Amino acid sequence: MTRLLGIDPGSRRTGWGIIDASGSRMQHVAHGVLAPPAALPLAERLETIFAGLEGVIERWQPEQAAIEQVFSARGVRSALVLGQARGVALLALQRAGLEIGEYAPAAIKLAVAGHGRAGKEQLATMAGRLLGTRLQGASDDATDALAIAICHAHGQQRERLVRRARSGGN
Repeated sequence: MTRLLGIDPGSRRTGWGIIDASGSRMQHVAHGVLAPPAALPLAERLETIFAGLEGVIERWQPEQAAIEQVFSARGVRSALVLGQARGVALLALQRAGLEIGEYAPAAIKLAVAGHGRAGKEQLATMAGRLLGTRLQGASDDATDALAIAICHAHGQQRERLVRRARSGGN
């Protein structure tokens, strides 16, 4: 069983989700959102996110992590701020010594919902089904983070199958 942490980065709301994965079996462990007060200056919000992720890592002890790649933002300023939030998340993961996977939004949607244009509600529904839990009431940020962890688990399973096939099935 491998414990995975998924992160949906944002400067106002960073979602996180923890799953346990063994082969094709996955189980929900925990999820949440780090939401620093919007009135804080950016540097303080980033520090809050960093400290919050360190706390999540310390409490849940993941072995691997996955994070969403930057896609498009509403403007240059939004893209820069999102990149900074993603940077502090990557730093927290790196400092913890975690193996990190990075995935495009379309790849996450494809892995979880079966197509790259799935909406938030469909993604949350499929994540809940794959994890055998109901995620009603969970924020989009947390369910997105769980979907990112699921995508990583699928990638790990695919890599194991390829290695096994290349070694002659042993």
